[in-house]
This record gives sequence, structure tokens and C-alpha cells, in this order.
Amino acid sequence: MSTLIFDIETVGEDFDSFDETTQASLTRWVRREPLAEQERLLGEVKNGLGLSPLTGRIVAIGVLDEEKGKGAVYFDAPKGDFPEREENGMKLKPMSEKEMLENFWRGVAEYETFISFNGRGFDVPFLMVRSAVHGIRPTKDLMSNRYLESQDYDARHIDLMDQLSFYGAVRRKGSLHMWCRVFGIESPKADGVSGADIKRLFDEARFEDIARYNAKDLFATRDLYRHWRKNVAF
Repeated sequence: MSTLIFDIETVGEDFDSFDETTQASLTRWVRREPLAEQERLLGEVKNGLGLSPLTGRIVAIGVLDEEKGKGAVYFDAPKGDFPEREENGMKLKPMSEKEMLENFWRGVAEYETFISFNGRGFDVPFLMVRSAVHGIRPTKDLMSNRYLESQDYDARHIDLMDQLSFYGAVRRKGSLHMWCRVFGIESPKADGVSGADIKRLFDEARFEDIARYNAKDLFATRDLYRHWRKNVAF
């Protein structure tokens, strides 16, 4: 059964580029807080814009064939300045957000099983909304069959956050880094880069660093999936 691991990176729009109504909608709750806290909370709003497809966009989509150990990272960068290359079995391909989504859904159509970490809570909704923005229709339903019980779906999406937290039964679900740490898997955060750094890296035009970080996320997710499959799954 063909298995694809996927992950995305996102950044928020410039807050100052929003119209007044949008700014007010995003910060209305901040104005109800104590004056001494408002500046800090406004900063949190601005830093969190990349967490929603309404105020952010995708700057990298990574895919990894679990069986072949090869894949690609599509990333937002000027094509002339960053030619396509291959590193550690991963093709790094600069392109626009629309092109990323078109390539992603075209590739997804060839697979049956999909692996993510918090894909249902973040990646897939983001992918679907941003695809709709560009008029692109998904080729697979990656949100259905959450409990993996039915065989009637053409896509089996195993969200490792769901599986390792037993669908939220444990008190703390844990991040990808925490699950990697406890199982002795190399964390994608080992080099000191995390998802919180993506906007800074993007603003610094370090586009390939974003692609490489995304690739590390994919390989960590693959190793975590294999550990789960061997030691936890029934």
C-alpha cells in the first residue's frame, strides 16, 4: 500500500497590510484586556497570523514516499535565484503557493495512505482553504475516516498526534519534538530551528533553510510512524 508523509510551513501576512475592518476583527478582544497587557497581546496576534489560512499562506509543502525514502519539498522562493536541486533524496523545488498546491494534489492522487503529525488539526484544513483561494480542488479527502475503522474511503490518513494521544485521552498531546525525544528519534528541532522561526527565515530570504527544515520534519515523522506502527498500533 503506497504511503505518503506530508507537512507544511506557513507565514502570516503583514498586519499593517490589512484593512481597518480586518485589523479590528483580529484585535477586538485585545482592547478588552488591561492596558498594560495590550502591547504584548497585540504582538501575539501579529505573530500568530501564520496559523490561519485567513491571514497566512503556505511557503513550503513537503512530501515523502515512506517506502522509497524519497520525496520533494516545494517552497516559496524566486526561481531564478534558487535553482531546483536534490539533497538527501529530497528534491527542493522553488515555486509559487498555487504551484505548490497543484503539485501536491496531483501527487496525492497516486497514494492510498497518508501520514502526518497534527495534519487534521492544522495541515489539511490549511491546504484545503488555500487551495480554494486559488480555485484548486483537492484530489483526496484527507479529513474523513479519522478513527481508521472504515475501509470504504480512498484515503487512509493516520494523524500521529491523534494516535499517540489516543484521540486526546491523555492530558497533554505532546509536540513532534517531545514524541521524538521520548522515543529516541532525532528531532527536526535539533539544530535550534522550530516552526516559530519560519517567518523570520522567510523575511531574511533564507528560503532553502525553510525547505531543509521541512524535510527534517518529514523524516522525523516517518521515523515516528514506524515506531508507532511497530510498538503501539494494533
